[in-house]
Amino acid sequence: MRRFLLAGLVLALAGQLPATAQTTNSGTDKFAQLETLLPGPNSYRTASGAPGKDYWQQRADYDIQVTLDDAKQAISGRETITYTNLSPDVLPYLWLQLDQNILDKNSITTATQVSQLQEKMTFQALEGMLSDFDGGFKIESVTGKDGKTLKTVINHTMMRVDLPTPLRPGQSFAFNVKWRYNINDQLKISERSGYEYFPEDKNYLYEIAQFYPRMAVYSDNQGWQHKQFLGNGEFTLPFGDYKVSITAPADHVVGATGTLQNAAQVLTSAQQKRLEQAKTAKKPVLIVSQAEAVQAEGKRATGTKTWTYAAKNVRDFAWASSRKFIWDAMQIKQNGKPVLCMSYYPKEGNPLWGQYSTEVVAHTIKTYSKYTIPYEYPVAISVHGPVGGMEYPMICFNGGRPEKDGTYSAQRKYGMISVIIHEVGHNFFPMIINSDERQWSWMDEGLNTFVQYLTEQEWERNYPSVRGEPANIVSYMRTDKSLQTPIMTNSESVLQFGPNAYAKPATALNILRETVMGRELFDHAFKTYAQRWAYKHPTPADFFRTMEDASAVDLDWFWRGWFYTTDRSDLALESVKYYTPSTGDPAVEKARQQQLQAAAAPSISAQRNATALTSTLVDEKPELKDFYNQYNPLAVTPADQQRYTAYLGGLSPEQRQRLGQQQHFYELSLRNVGGLVMPVIVQLTYADKSTEIQTIPAEIWRKNNAQVSKIIVTKQPVVSFVLDPFQQTADTDLSNNAFPRQAAASRFELFQQQQPAPQNPMQQAQSASPAPKQEQKPVGGGGQ
Repeated sequence: MRRFLLAGLVLALAGQLPATAQTTNSGTDKFAQLETLLPGPNSYRTASGAPGKDYWQQRADYDIQVTLDDAKQAISGRETITYTNLSPDVLPYLWLQLDQNILDKNSITTATQVSQLQEKMTFQALEGMLSDFDGGFKIESVTGKDGKTLKTVINHTMMRVDLPTPLRPGQSFAFNVKWRYNINDQLKISERSGYEYFPEDKNYLYEIAQFYPRMAVYSDNQGWQHKQFLGNGEFTLPFGDYKVSITAPADHVVGATGTLQNAAQVLTSAQQKRLEQAKTAKKPVLIVSQAEAVQAEGKRATGTKTWTYAAKNVRDFAWASSRKFIWDAMQIKQNGKPVLCMSYYPKEGNPLWGQYSTEVVAHTIKTYSKYTIPYEYPVAISVHGPVGGMEYPMICFNGGRPEKDGTYSAQRKYGMISVIIHEVGHNFFPMIINSDERQWSWMDEGLNTFVQYLTEQEWERNYPSVRGEPANIVSYMRTDKSLQTPIMTNSESVLQFGPNAYAKPATALNILRETVMGRELFDHAFKTYAQRWAYKHPTPADFFRTMEDASAVDLDWFWRGWFYTTDRSDLALESVKYYTPSTGDPAVEKARQQQLQAAAAPSISAQRNATALTSTLVDEKPELKDFYNQYNPLAVTPADQQRYTAYLGGLSPEQRQRLGQQQHFYELSLRNVGGLVMPVIVQLTYADKSTEIQTIPAEIWRKNNAQVSKIIVTKQPVVSFVLDPFQQTADTDLSNNAFPRQAAASRFELFQQQQPAPQNPMQQAQSASPAPKQEQKPVGGGGQ
């Protein structure tokens, strides 16, 4: 413990502010503003992050007829696209996306795929390498409304359509495309859509997307977005109205984007009645029961049915078809508008899917609407198939299947719930708040994963969320920087796609909400962004600027560190110096020094000399002693008292009162080891075991990005300091967070190699207490 005169405190505080900013690692000032990195504002996109007065976007409307060939697993279709040029530019040609061409044998994806041979390989991996699947679009014709052939150029996953005359601002152009393609087996060629074959009953389940040539986006900030589809960078599409007629086997059930236009022609009277019941039910109602689906599996109806769906102001369209489908539905009200929440799944998905899927859909729509904008589409659908998870407007494809005996692990249950939340949540990001997925995956995956985390926590208290909590990103942030890329990296160049595009931005937003901005400011700014850019095309700059504009919080340091670098969060508490102010009273101060001396342990030499030296020379010759052999520097003298009286006389009454207060001063030496500037969160533990949390904003680092000191004053003594006690900042090294240092408790586990796969807890319980086997019944209503 050290003491100082109060007059010295001002000098100590002033001494920690250098005249010029000092930086860490790369030499870049962590608080430099982003103006040099962001595009300049203009009449299309303002400096506040809002759409400008001249903002525009293009429109594409579709009329599609498509046929599913269940015998050959193939698609054929024709479409009329009406493209409206709402830009100020004259367009001599149009660009379409041919995303199925990623499965062409000569695709860029196949040619550039990096792989290695392993000593052990699965048959599935080998089949993927040797596949002779004939994939990709077969474009049969592209014609104008007059039937004349239009000149086209196909460049891998992009097709240019040359117009007979340039399309001027405000004009529309309609043209026809006819095509076909083979559907991939998703268990062999894992893509975002395809089919699953069930050998037990010889049936197929189809999840169909990217099934038609689609217009690319032409925007104010980059012109045509026609980067090739290589696999990671997903889809960027304009809004429009869709009318889609799907011809499938007569015994198939077809679910799709939009609302069914011809229910009387494709549904039985019982199914129509149940669908009406679902609109007022408080739990999911079965439109097609498990018994009915099982019956359909064993038969083969002849002929076909055509299901017609319509959707307004959507950016895409997808559908699913199978005779195996169980179908349930439940309607909710969102902002006064009805939303029909539905699920389609085979019996192999039960009991999980019948119990949870539609309830999860409804919960997701409600929760996302609270944090962003009210959901305005009429339906929201979850389809169960082999895909881990994929999203489209109003419909998504989700995995998560129980064991064949109907049991499942907790991981499987929560994994299924999470993937449904995530994919249904994509209705908001990017289906409504329509960011450029081909360029910036984080703008849809990261923002969506963040709201997914909020939705999971509102589903069940202490829900085991995998992403969102700062502690969960630490292992990724610790990895070598050569294995990381900044969040602001093009989708196709991202390393460690899941952590980078999903987990890291979601965690960053959670830290913004809980630690940097606070919930009130963050929630308002985040909702403002969603409101401003609903049904529009936002960019990263629009998001960054809106979050600051709506909160009055300068976040440039945060975007720069979390989104533009691979720096990690690692703040160290290197030392703590303890001071108490001197009273100036010689009686008090000298008595304190006497106590300190008495309590101090003598040196090892002094301890040994006490017995080893029987006498010293001065002991033997007393004549060598003088005044100082009798002098006690800690004795209080009249001169000491005179100086103290003079000292008190020079103080004001307020200053004399300050001398009487019991205060403890601690100087904390802080170092930014990881390079990522973050708020300093300190937990103080006092001698009476009570605790206090002090949060110091990240701006403490603005003058020196590498090392600072901070004085903390308390009324009672502190026995320990701990940085980030609740792991709010994703600190990657907790060993340097405490003073005095604390050992991190851990354990190691002994295990035996080649153990048999364990049963899940439900199977273990059944093994311990066998119960009579009962036929599984699907959850929900569905009576005739």
